[in-house]
Amino acid sequence: MTSPTHRSLLFDETDLPRIRTNLALPRFAAFWRKLAANDRADDIDFLEHHVHLNRTVSDMQRVRIIFEHAAFVYAVNHDPLQLALAKLAMRRLLDFPKWDMFLEDGKTVVGLLRAPEAAMALSFGLDWLGDSLSADDRAEVEMNIAEKGAAACATTLLGMKHPEQVKGWSYNPDEGFCFSHIDLRRWPWILNPTNLKTVPAAGLGIAACRLHGRHPQADEWLELARSSMREFAAVYGSDGCYHEGVSYWVPTTLDMALFAEVLWRTRGIDDRNLINYPGTIQYAVSMTLPRLAPPAPVAPKNMGSPLPHIAPPYDIVDFGDANGGVEISLATWVGRNFNDPVSQHLAHHLGEVRYYQGLIWYDADAPSALPAPALLNHRMLNDTVVSRTGWGPADAVVALRSGGPANHEHADRNSVIFKAHGDRLLHDPFFAGYSATVARWRLRLTDAHTAILIDGQCHQYHDGREGTNESLATARVTAYQTGPDWMTVTSDATGAYRLVNPNVARVERTLVFLKPDVLIFLDRVDLIDAPATVQARFQAFNEDERGACVVAGSTFQIDRPFATLHARVAASGGFQVRAGRIAIAESEGIFPFAEVDTAPARSHEILTVCTAAPTGGAHGQIALSHHEGVWQVQGSHGEQKVCVTLTAKSEAPPEIDF
Repeated sequence: MTSPTHRSLLFDETDLPRIRTNLALPRFAAFWRKLAANDRADDIDFLEHHVHLNRTVSDMQRVRIIFEHAAFVYAVNHDPLQLALAKLAMRRLLDFPKWDMFLEDGKTVVGLLRAPEAAMALSFGLDWLGDSLSADDRAEVEMNIAEKGAAACATTLLGMKHPEQVKGWSYNPDEGFCFSHIDLRRWPWILNPTNLKTVPAAGLGIAACRLHGRHPQADEWLELARSSMREFAAVYGSDGCYHEGVSYWVPTTLDMALFAEVLWRTRGIDDRNLINYPGTIQYAVSMTLPRLAPPAPVAPKNMGSPLPHIAPPYDIVDFGDANGGVEISLATWVGRNFNDPVSQHLAHHLGEVRYYQGLIWYDADAPSALPAPALLNHRMLNDTVVSRTGWGPADAVVALRSGGPANHEHADRNSVIFKAHGDRLLHDPFFAGYSATVARWRLRLTDAHTAILIDGQCHQYHDGREGTNESLATARVTAYQTGPDWMTVTSDATGAYRLVNPNVARVERTLVFLKPDVLIFLDRVDLIDAPATVQARFQAFNEDERGACVVAGSTFQIDRPFATLHARVAASGGFQVRAGRIAIAESEGIFPFAEVDTAPARSHEILTVCTAAPTGGAHGQIALSHHEGVWQVQGSHGEQKVCVTLTAKSEAPPEIDF
């Protein structure tokens, strides 16, 4: 199947009227004003006086962004000030002697991030700057794309294909980068199934399309890029789910789409079905967690650098590392290529506008539709489970992290996030440290999650010496049922805990979500021989300094600006409920939690019944009882009648009756 080929990689002159119409739409107006602003004195001063040519991590990234944005704006509105800025930034990009922070055998550049980013930006920029560049300028840019960009990306991808032949990856000592303590010897294996494979694959592939017919290795590079993308596509579930979390799904899947689009437009080769693109949009929609809470007043630290909180309307189910909400550009591409109304709904309503590609592909007249009701209860093939009442900020959402290991993960098996009445009530910390040398690394561990500890011990995780790579910890969903106003799920995380404590026989969590406001936990922990204590932690959201956790007897309450959670606790043996904080310096934030701490025993069952209410609203009367393995939860909350029986008399998941 072939398409008409185009001179331009991403859009043509005939697309400009639609793109210019998009600029004025409320969805894009603020983004465009920021992108096209002419007050660039800081950028010009940086480019002329402050660029360090050995700092690819920080300085080269900023130079590339300035160039890419200015060149795109010039292509759209022919602003001469943007043209001058783009040319200045282009020259500075070419000045960098190496385009990435990594080396093989201490000398050959390994293109993991900055090299592919620059190769893509300059490839697009040659289209957008057009005849404003001389033939000599264009030849020089293409030479740099080939020698500093494509060649470095090819080194990376060949290393991932043949890791046994790699002579050793290392950081460029001239970079002075703070992660130089991380052991890179296994990175060709570790990074192969991660987002750091799609970046060089997209960079190499787009560069190869740009250089087709003008560089002797272009076709060889193109095949390497295509085969690498085909290999990487296997990490997506057939339903479109993605293992590294939705923050990393955004740039990873967009890179795949960018390469597929350029390949189709320039070569007539159709790789637009490597993954289930409409399904992966459903994954992203499921991972949205819009809320009403005001913006956070503080910027937490990650990798030693300040990052903003995700804006409340674009909050996410943030299992693992989180550095941004769902962005709309991929959805605009999927909607256009697959005529998918759910993608259009994400683009219209749910996602954040952060990248210019959305302006290129957005079609305001395309049909938009909410996901089918079946997606209100979504068990993904990676065993992430998300159940909700709807898609708006005031709707309730429960998310359970089961499943296997993944890059950028935390030690968080069976952890739970709960949002109701517009606010986070049970929380998973944002912006955990990327380096084991920083204090916020602690936020990656089990004790910083709404999860189980045994004798105060977390389940298995690595020590960070190789980065944020996957652990060995596993969990699996063993039961899952849904009804018109309820969802139940059981997840077994025994394997994750047994890796550090061979005395563990079972660690199992069952959730019963009675929509919209009642969430029941039944945690069962069994030991093989020696008795142990069990701690069930429930994390409150206080990263905006507006959360609190209060304990009273066998109950606890989490207070937030828009909602409260009240929890009643019972157990098969002795227990106490206490309030605590994650053991981290207060300068990094205060992270409060409630903890149910049991007496030592070989078998434990902990029942926690949570109700949610808007701030100022009452919590109902609910009674908890237990007799010979049968738990009963009866009462009411608001207009909800609660009558649930959980029978846990065998090795099988509990039987649940309503």
